Amino acid sequence: MANTVLETRDLTVRFGGHVAVDNVTCSFNAGELTAIVGPNGAGKTTYFNLISGQIPASGGTVHLNGRDITRDAVSARTHLGIGRAFQLTNLFPNLSVLENVRLVIQAKLNMGFNLFSMADSHTDISLAAEAALKRVNLQDLAAQPVSELSHGDQRKLEVALLIALEPTVYMFDEPTAGMSVDEAPVVLDLIEELKDDKTRTVLLVEHKMDVIRTLADRIIVLHNGALAADGLPAEVMASDVVQEAYMGKALEDV
Repeated sequence: MANTVLETRDLTVRFGGHVAVDNVTCSFNAGELTAIVGPNGAGKTTYFNLISGQIPASGGTVHLNGRDITRDAVSARTHLGIGRAFQLTNLFPNLSVLENVRLVIQAKLNMGFNLFSMADSHTDISLAAEAALKRVNLQDLAAQPVSELSHGDQRKLEVALLIALEPTVYMFDEPTAGMSVDEAPVVLDLIEELKDDKTRTVLLVEHKMDVIRTLADRIIVLHNGALAADGLPAEVMASDVVQEAYMGKALEDV
């Protein structure tokens, strides 16, 4: 029996007269990686924003482990177990890579973002931060200021910060965008490792179909803000909805 961790019920948001996400009801299970696909403007990132709390819903609800979190702030959702990489990007651009990860761990431990609590005596925090950086192959840049990182390394740092939070729900919005061919496998291998942990739930917005084929246990398709398809990768990718969207044709009514 599926263990539902995250659920949206009739989730909707309107910007003026435009419905960006339209009554999306969907559940996400532990130990499952769901790829969210669709043409540009389909509502994928907006749906992510609603789940993680960046924007308020116009209607419907978001539930985490059965709890209604629709009105909870981003910080509250993070503490409850929803982690989204970009929330933490360039947290302190003038501090080092390692210091950024240490601060996230301190916050997770309810020590706050306290620069004065970053003494070397916090060996456990330093070790955890170093371990997170090693997983994304940034250990050699630990002392470098975040502002001096390349775009690809900044994206890898986003993932390290997310790992340091140890959420139950990982949300990745095009995690390899802007990365070189050599950089991307580090993050993709890590996401594959996370999905193998059957206590975690992974949501992935991605345009690269080879990445989706490799990682996804399930695909949902959004079109004009509405849920257009939901199923196993082979079935969904063979559907007219996906074929038309990725062939660049105009989607008919779905």
